[in-house]
Amino acid sequence: MGNKIIRALVFIFAFAIVGYAIVQYGVLSARNAGLVSFKLQKPDFHLTPWVYVLYVHIVTAMLALAIGPFQIFLKQSHARRRRHRLIGYVYIISVSVSGIVSLYLSFFATGGWIAGLGFFGLDILWVAATWIALRKIIVKNVQAHKAWMLRSYALTFAAVMLRIWLGPLVLILGDFEAGYRVVAWLCWIPNLIVIEAVIRTRIYKMVVGAKL
Repeated sequence: MGNKIIRALVFIFAFAIVGYAIVQYGVLSARNAGLVSFKLQKPDFHLTPWVYVLYVHIVTAMLALAIGPFQIFLKQSHARRRRHRLIGYVYIISVSVSGIVSLYLSFFATGGWIAGLGFFGLDILWVAATWIALRKIIVKNVQAHKAWMLRSYALTFAAVMLRIWLGPLVLILGDFEAGYRVVAWLCWIPNLIVIEAVIRTRIYKMVVGAKL
């Protein structure tokens, strides 16, 4: 029952953020988004070409965020295997593009170099975990592939956690930039810690089960 609730929450939060991104950046104007409007207050900030890179990041990141739960949670059958592989390649391409353009965005991060370094580290680990997952399945190491895909999606889910943490942090610290410096790290490090605990618990159960 607990696992079903967790899966449902992942789907709900992932698609809630995807929906928000579509409305905010697709239907409305990017200028009205909280982050962009804050940046526009800075006299030395130039909207272009930054905003175009931001759109590439948002589209590809949201695609990866939407794809991930289906790849991770749906049971694989022989009939679904080809679809899983094709959608998996879309996920890998989406993460790769989003992660690479995000390296550029990290140099202009709100909150200065502290926030920028947090996002830079996230981007490097995000792309690396995804490509390691691909490498593992190429050599037919299915269990390792699953573990690395969990790590990859935990980092993809930073898009959700950033928005969950940012509001309370800004209220607590009383400053948007201060909150952004913290959330640049808080949106992904706890994700990795939690998913690593999940992975190691699964491995432990498999080893114990094999011995019994």
